[in-house]
Amino acid sequence: MPDRRQPDSPTDDNPFAAPPEGRPDQPWQPRDGGGGGNGESPKDSDGQRGPARWDPTDPIQRRARYALLAGMWGFFFGIFGIPSVGLLLGALALYWGISALRGKPVPATADGAPAATAVGLDALGPAARPQRTAAVSGLVTASLAILLAMSSYALQLAYKDFYVCRDDALTKSAELQCNTLLPNNLVGDVLKVRP
Repeated sequence: MPDRRQPDSPTDDNPFAAPPEGRPDQPWQPRDGGGGGNGESPKDSDGQRGPARWDPTDPIQRRARYALLAGMWGFFFGIFGIPSVGLLLGALALYWGISALRGKPVPATADGAPAATAVGLDALGPAARPQRTAAVSGLVTASLAILLAMSSYALQLAYKDFYVCRDDALTKSAELQCNTLLPNNLVGDVLKVRP
């Protein structure tokens, strides 16, 4: 079978590839990601900042991500029947999501530059969209986690007599007698002790 090599393109980004024929070896240099090479961020043609990146040192971005993660895990714990952990994570996600959306302005820098006048995620400029999405998604999942936890606690309070009777029953027949404490509706049919 003949060798089917692809032609070398001038924009090949393979750092381990040999240099093209007729060109001498060059010393290794780190990639600058399209920036100025001196630690500056990449700039667009109009001088604005380039594509936004995740900055773990920014508390607003961190809180938006924490809200999303805590909300998702709180929702999962609520579904899997651990309402106390779901309630805790839901409350944390609610706090982080709201604080990310209403974040404080960035303080003045050490060189005396004025503080940013924008508040919350608006201070991030182009980076605000994914962080706002994460914060809002965290708020939604946190609300669902809290709703699941509260409905679980409300169910336990409404049917406390049934749960106490079932937990105190020593025999299967005594446990079946606890079914008389349940109403004849869908919730009662779900909670009913099966013979």
